[in-house]
Amino acid sequence: MKAGDIRVGIGGWNFEPWRETFYPPGLPQARELHYASRQVTAIEINSTYYGTQKPATFAKWRDETPDGFQFSLKASRYATQRRVLAEGADSVHRFLHSGIAELGDKLGPIVWQLAPTHRFDASDLAAFLALLPARLEGLPLRHVLDVRHDSFRCPEYLALARRFQVGTVLTASDDYPLIAEPTADLVYARIMRTASEEPAGCRPEVFPALAACARAWARGEAPSGLPLIEAATGAGPAPAPARDVFIFFISGAKERAPAAAVALRQALALDSPPER
Repeated sequence: MKAGDIRVGIGGWNFEPWRETFYPPGLPQARELHYASRQVTAIEINSTYYGTQKPATFAKWRDETPDGFQFSLKASRYATQRRVLAEGADSVHRFLHSGIAELGDKLGPIVWQLAPTHRFDASDLAAFLALLPARLEGLPLRHVLDVRHDSFRCPEYLALARRFQVGTVLTASDDYPLIAEPTADLVYARIMRTASEEPAGCRPEVFPALAACARAWARGEAPSGLPLIEAATGAGPAPAPARDVFIFFISGAKERAPAAAVALRQALALDSPPER
């Protein structure tokens, strides 16, 4: 049985400390995306959360990155940072039609990040999820919710997300709840615990353990040791022959994120020599 694809990445590529810890000395800033996209296999773009990008910008990003690479996009905050999500239809439409289809097959998951204060409301969330289309200009879309309030840690939320086939961000953080059950045909993990004192961002034993989790997810299995909301009820996700896996090293000691991503790729035997 074929496993899903595993992609490992970072958030963005323009970060000044990376010019000391990641990029080769003297690399022009205009070449940073070209370089970064050949060390990792996905990048999460945060600028789309704060403002609208031009179609030409998405096309430029597409052309600077290699075949098989994918960008995940954080959707506009105007669509998600509101008390009533269902009232964000215009903002959802504007974001989706802002030119993101220029990415073509390099368009990865779209992340809809809710406010940390936003509580689970089944009827409102269902109305919002109904606004998210499955396709855009012929491209299949994959949507992922980044929920940040503990009220989402309930079977009712999992059932609703699965009904709409919307993924849920698995957040490894001290600040946000962990939801480990997959709710769609992908797993989207954001690792937010890198430490500046670790040269690779995490202790060495973290990477083989995380690689084992990624391989299990890609096979459609549940890694052992993760706390599950549904464990007490015996319920669980529908059987899945394979799931695509996206793992991003985000936040934490951001200067160490690229080293952590490269270390995980090595643990997964996905490492490749840099392209100069």
